Amino acid sequence: MLKKIRQDWLSNVRGDMLAGLVVALALIPEAIAFSIIAGVDPKVGLYASFCIAVVISFTGGRPGMISAATGAMALLMIGLVKDHGLQYLLAATILTGVLQIAAGLIKLGSLMRFVSRSVVTGFVNALAILIFLAQLPELTGVPWMVYLLTAAGLAIIYLLPLLTRAIPSPLICIVVLTLVTVGLGLDVRTVGDMGALPDSLPVFLWPQVPLNIDTLMIIAPVSATLAVVGLIESLLTAQIVDDLTDTNSNKNRECVGQGVANIASGLIGGMAGCAMIGQSVINVKSGGRGRLSALAAGVLLLMMIVFASDLVKQIPMAALVAVMIMVSIGTFSWSSIKNLRTYPTTSNIVMIGTVIVTVFTHDLAKGVLTGVLLSALFFARKVGRVLHVSSTASDEDRARAYQVTGQVFFASAGDFVAAFDFKEVLERVTIDVSDAHFWDLSAVGALDKVVLKFRREGTLVDIIGLNEASATLVDRLAIHDKPDAERLMSGH
Repeated sequence: MLKKIRQDWLSNVRGDMLAGLVVALALIPEAIAFSIIAGVDPKVGLYASFCIAVVISFTGGRPGMISAATGAMALLMIGLVKDHGLQYLLAATILTGVLQIAAGLIKLGSLMRFVSRSVVTGFVNALAILIFLAQLPELTGVPWMVYLLTAAGLAIIYLLPLLTRAIPSPLICIVVLTLVTVGLGLDVRTVGDMGALPDSLPVFLWPQVPLNIDTLMIIAPVSATLAVVGLIESLLTAQIVDDLTDTNSNKNRECVGQGVANIASGLIGGMAGCAMIGQSVINVKSGGRGRLSALAAGVLLLMMIVFASDLVKQIPMAALVAVMIMVSIGTFSWSSIKNLRTYPTTSNIVMIGTVIVTVFTHDLAKGVLTGVLLSALFFARKVGRVLHVSSTASDEDRARAYQVTGQVFFASAGDFVAAFDFKEVLERVTIDVSDAHFWDLSAVGALDKVVLKFRREGTLVDIIGLNEASATLVDRLAIHDKPDAERLMSGH
């Protein structure tokens, strides 16, 4: 236990602290922007980012991953805030946390194994595109000096590591551009122009809403959506950080951790949040690996906005735009473009479909759901083709034995039925399913159809070789051995 604690917290103190500082600086304008999107005061997003980052550092299942207020979650809050106000949003945030804890306890995090590599790649590419597009407003209709500062920031970020990696280059970028902007008195957009920063520490705040069924009916749909979107983003981000750091993480613990963090956020006046792939990539690329990086990001964020707001307000947005462009470039899976020629067409369709839906809807959950559904359809189609039915005749062609090999389920049930010749004049048919498996109601229905069609032709049918699981399903659902089977089949 002590070894694990030391590994998570103390194995990379310097790297985690410096990375946490970079992340904290990048979190400030985003948290303000997300608050504006949701229609609440900037402090709601800033307090949420502080709280979630700190709590998740203790409760989360993925060291080195950053969680805070996010744009995807903010978009889901607009209607609730507009119709019912901030207090109902805080109540919805707490309920979101409760639902996420429940998801973790029933081990829904394990469902990540059903998300294919193509979906993850599509999710990453879509997010990289969205991160880049989100920077365009800061580069549209602005003085030429903004472009020069952004280009200089990118040069620092990419060229400084060639000289030294002692200090994260994104941090140097922010410091240098701030000094240049202040020193030369340049009139460019700064963090202070994004909105007012809070001037006090957060306090415990129980939502002022009636504790009744009406309130639950108002917040439950929003909370359920927030919980699902938050977990999808968090689990996929955890998978990406796993790949970046070549380590594993506890997905079910992450679900519970996200829930605890959101409950805490709601109780200090913050909005719901989840893992942030952009900030997580910044953290990893800046040298953050342990839980200390998330804790440092949250604590430093609060200290800066409360005690050093005058300095933070002077950070030029061009510096943060440069950092986020670096994130989008580093996040995008460039190899996926090269691999389009070599990867299977179905994998490419899944990846591109995930990207298109995510980018056009700005909804990561819809994009991932599209990818998962496409993967499932292609998988079912592929497995459904792996069904072979052969036959041999005996007793001077008055009997025939069919041998079934493969998986019989909804996608292959039609092929299973089509493989039998019902017009052949036979006295007896034996169907050997020793090398087959019946998976669902469609499979059992197909078996019923085959047996009853042969019986209508006056043929006796024997079914042999059912494995235990298939036999249990057939015994429970099949109708061909029940009285009035023909009537039941027509009704079926």
